[in-house]
Amino acid sequence: MSDKERVLISRTVAVPADTNPWGDIFGGWILSLMDIAAGSIAARLAKGSIATKAIKDVTFDIPIFVGDEVSVYSEIEKIGNTSITLNVYVTIRRRSQNEELHAVKGTFVMVALDENRRPRPVRQKWPTQ
Repeated sequence: MSDKERVLISRTVAVPADTNPWGDIFGGWILSLMDIAAGSIAARLAKGSIATKAIKDVTFDIPIFVGDEVSVYSEIEKIGNTSITLNVYVTIRRRSQNEELHAVKGTFVMVALDENRRPRPVRQKWPTQ
């Protein structure tokens, strides 16, 4: 994976258990999918434990409904000394449509941790193996 390469991290179907009291998909569930996506890439890049430092500029552009196919993509925005900033995108495909729609986007800052759960330097290149 190179910088600015958008990678599909997960795909799932929204179900009734993921809804808020009004029947729309709960934003917290979507944020957890996004956090997992950012963490997946960051942990692989850092070759170890990571933690979420910040979630910035999250926008929910369209509602997500039960039955929608939810895809989560991530791309590296920046690699710092101890942190990795990633852009995370959520797209959906409605049950009766083939078109993929942009639904949510946000920026996640992940920090590499050492064995004492303190920040440590991250690798500067994507692991090849």
